[in-house]
Amino acid sequence: MGQPGGSIHSAACRRARPQAETGEIGAVRKAMLNKYARAFFTRVLTPFAAFLIRLGVSPDAVTLIGTAGSVAGALVFFPRGEFFWGTITITLFIFSDLVDGNMARQLGRTSKWGAFLDSTLDRVADAAIFGGLAMWYAGLGDNNLLCAVAIFCLASGLVVSYTKARAESQGLPCDVSGLVERAERLVISLVAAGVAGLHTFGVPYVEWLLPFALWVVAAGSLVTVFQRMLTVRREAFEADRVAAGSQGGV
Repeated sequence: MGQPGGSIHSAACRRARPQAETGEIGAVRKAMLNKYARAFFTRVLTPFAAFLIRLGVSPDAVTLIGTAGSVAGALVFFPRGEFFWGTITITLFIFSDLVDGNMARQLGRTSKWGAFLDSTLDRVADAAIFGGLAMWYAGLGDNNLLCAVAIFCLASGLVVSYTKARAESQGLPCDVSGLVERAERLVISLVAAGVAGLHTFGVPYVEWLLPFALWVVAAGSLVTVFQRMLTVRREAFEADRVAAGSQGGV
């Protein structure tokens, strides 16, 4: 039955630029939060990572299993409106993103291939999460508008990642975090989905949280895309100016 409201460079071209004080404070707080959260999970997951190493499991295998579990959790549970169990499943497998990195460090095997595989499969898992939500709203959730919003969240999340990767492939820095990055998209979406899933256990009114979260993620992702585009545009113009100046001086 549909639920109401529905029926997660170059160094020569760079120069120091002052940041707004509020943005600086926000960046510092985010960095501190990431630092302490990662340190906590490193302590918790290191023994488990060591156990997997002793079993002969490779970091790449953990990455693949984690992605497969996240995709299965999103595409099996979300389209049926089972948001609570879907979120629990996805969250358990998302921790593989920390485990594989921990294993690689313990083995001394950090590699460009591992980083590439991890980043690529992260995009696959993200697409499955928002794709599963879109399938719910296109089907039993019976809300075409929210289906479109979920699809927009999926697409804009990929574009946020692409802008940075494309800029760096051209030698242009994209040193801007943006309003909503992957971690924020996942936390907002999965927390909202998990809490909204409590509606099936008789908790009233929580089902409205997921549509609200999707709108927040969509708006935040759009702002982040523009933030990164403007940053790269500024860097590109500066690089062109420096190159023109160098040619003129020859």
